[in-house]
Amino acid sequence: MRTTHNDATVRLYHLADGPEMGSAETLFYGPLAEALALAAQQPEDVQDGLFLATDNDVVAYLDLIGE
Repeated sequence: MRTTHNDATVRLYHLADGPEMGSAETLFYGPLAEALALAAQQPEDVQDGLFLATDNDVVAYLDLIGE
């Protein structure tokens, strides 16, 4: 993600059927630090389908945290 400061506004969303299928369910919209804390609280199977979007980029949650 190009925008990575803790106060960057992000959308945390879940793709239940993977990146190629299904619709996105927004879980949170707000500061990156809060989105990461919320994502960390999710079960592992949910974390696998989490993505963070800024105004200029999208990244899978697990890629961002290095797993």
